[in-house]
Amino acid sequence: MIELRKDYILDRWSYIAADRGKRINQFEKDKKDKKDVICFFCPGNEKLTPPELGRISNNKSWQVRWFENKFPAVDGFSIAKLRKVNKFYTSSQAYGFHEVIAETPDHKKQFSDLKEKEIRDVLLAYINRMNDLTKRKKIKYVQLFKNSGTEAGTSIIHSHTQLVATAIVPRLVKEKIKAREKYKKCPYCDIIKKEEKSERLIFSDDNFIVFAPYAPRYNYEAWIFPKKHHKNITELKENEINSLAKSFRVITAKLGAMNFPYNFYLHYSPKGKDLHFHFEITPRINKWAGFELATESFIIITSPEDAAKFYRE
Repeated sequence: MIELRKDYILDRWSYIAADRGKRINQFEKDKKDKKDVICFFCPGNEKLTPPELGRISNNKSWQVRWFENKFPAVDGFSIAKLRKVNKFYTSSQAYGFHEVIAETPDHKKQFSDLKEKEIRDVLLAYINRMNDLTKRKKIKYVQLFKNSGTEAGTSIIHSHTQLVATAIVPRLVKEKIKAREKYKKCPYCDIIKKEEKSERLIFSDDNFIVFAPYAPRYNYEAWIFPKKHHKNITELKENEINSLAKSFRVITAKLGAMNFPYNFYLHYSPKGKDLHFHFEITPRINKWAGFELATESFIIITSPEDAAKFYRE
């Protein structure tokens, strides 16, 4: 049976068509040893990146370091002012800040190889940059995201995360806020309570929950939510950061073992709004084809219930 499912609060639909699927081991990619001629992100090559903005150090060297992107998508010297030529043509200079966080000094390690303590250090870097960038003049949103694997958009092998701070709020975030405002209280808080008792539950502790969303867009998609109604990752306390690191470890270690390419990204509440922050992890083992592009509905061949079972095992 093919089931049509609607997103929790968005007008977005997915087709759960498990009979079209393949067994999990048939998705596994062959690991290829890719080598950079020279890696800008490795220790000893720090002068090859733009000036360092900060670091977390260990006993020997840096553990995590961050700097501006050498090839930014936005420009801090631009003017954030919309120009409307006519009713169809609207544009602006792409004002903003684009940064890179090198997650580990070890070129051979990926995020999925990191231990909980190492992931925690990466999360502390996230919080540092979100605190800084969200306070900058004219910045309305900071999109934090990670690409892991060629199919997920990686161009530099050395494991890293990016942040793009812009003068506009992304459309999807606006849609989530608009949908959330239809409810008297946070719908995600209620969703968390329901998913904690569902067969889509992957991991749960006192502070965080990880589950496969009811109507996913990607096979093996997973969402990470704080149980407390936090609007941004910057509100987390130390014990909550530790739980978030464990949550990431549960998911990414399994993705790494299967060599699945994936993205993850943060959605949080812009200033003056009320959105329960969360991370969405989107493995890139299914390709969007004509139907998905034409309808913005998604054909999923691994049910979220089976995806959760895969992560739990």
